[in-house]
Amino acid sequence: MTDSSHAPIGRRRVLIAGSAAAAAVGLGTAAATATGRAEAGNPRVAPAAAAVCTLTKELTEGPYYLQHALVRSDVSEGKPGIPLQLTLTVVDNASCAPLNKALVEIWYCDALGEYSGFVGNNGHQEPDNGKFLRGGVLTGADGVAKLTGIYPGWYRGRCIHIHLKVHTDVTLTSDGSFTGGNELHTGQLFFSETVTQAVAKLSPYSTNTVPRTTLDADGIYDGGGASSGLLTLTALGSSPSAGYQGTLTVGVDPDA
Repeated sequence: MTDSSHAPIGRRRVLIAGSAAAAAVGLGTAAATATGRAEAGNPRVAPAAAAVCTLTKELTEGPYYLQHALVRSDVSEGKPGIPLQLTLTVVDNASCAPLNKALVEIWYCDALGEYSGFVGNNGHQEPDNGKFLRGGVLTGADGVAKLTGIYPGWYRGRCIHIHLKVHTDVTLTSDGSFTGGNELHTGQLFFSETVTQAVAKLSPYSTNTVPRTTLDADGIYDGGGASSGLLTLTALGSSPSAGYQGTLTVGVDPDA
């Protein structure tokens, strides 16, 4: 189960900045050192200095997108895995002003590497309601969208990642979904290899026997850190099983 194309989907450029962008200025060496010293038992990932106001290409949508995702903050649908809290801030790439009422949509695979609506593509048979680990929320006046789920698993040929879309001017529907609007950005969110190594040792991730592609070996992630969608991860507790918070600021062109 691999993404059908590694080519960017368009020429629009987007600004992706780490949520701790201001603090990251001049911290390139310190951030790299802190990341390298993260302990496997409780890894923490420092913000990347390259995250400050850096333009980057959009990334492929991949073959597993489904229309009519639910508008909801919790996308887990009871799937087992360690907790993940996402805080994504959407800003105008020209002014850095936050975008209000932008719909931030995510979708990704479960601990066994299966996408809802496509279960079985990674070799595991499990219930498929076509909804798990899919959904989105509207940003507030501060541009912030908060979503919760589980840490992603992996499937053959790709590193751990989350797919992302940003829409504006959507209409919420009575069935809990949305329609219309403008799609401003399609991209992917990535995870520190240090953290992923710790998570992969835990159940149910440890039962996924499909070979895992590392971040550095991935054919879509280009090594650009936060400027390429690498989340800043903060441990929620004293051990990996407590979960992580992932933060990133995504700047888009609202006139695209």
